[in-house]
Amino acid sequence: MRALVIDELHNLLAGRSDTRREFLNVLRYLGNQLRIPLVGVGTQEAYLAIRSDEQLENRFEPFTLPSWQPDDAARSLLASFAASYPLHRPSRLDTPQMAEYLLTRSEGTIGELAALLTAAADAAITTSGIEQITDTTLAMADYRLFRFEGVAPGASRPV
Repeated sequence: MRALVIDELHNLLAGRSDTRREFLNVLRYLGNQLRIPLVGVGTQEAYLAIRSDEQLENRFEPFTLPSWQPDDAARSLLASFAASYPLHRPSRLDTPQMAEYLLTRSEGTIGELAALLTAAADAAITTSGIEQITDTTLAMADYRLFRFEGVAPGASRPV
């Protein structure tokens, strides 16, 4: 093993304070014993949880992922999303116009993009009957943008 990646580290804050302290102690222990990099992935709250322990704070360097932009990489991502949904008709999500619309509506975050496209795929199957993600199914999608507390709309999300 070359690294230990802990996903959804922000869920640490959901526990009682004694449980949180115990988990942070386990992280310190693992870092010392395994002598491999520890990578914590999560929202801004994950960073705040780590900052609550002085010994761990200097072991984790925050790195913020930028928002997706409507470029070739994003269009490739959108094409892979389109291919992953079990719809009877192909969805053209990788056009420049659709990429611009989807990334603007999801504020360029992959989690919001996945939520939006999943809601649109659901609408394509259950409501529209056309089994394709289109402007119509996107408008019908039961999707609301999740807002992080203390982070401005469109800002990068910490990891």
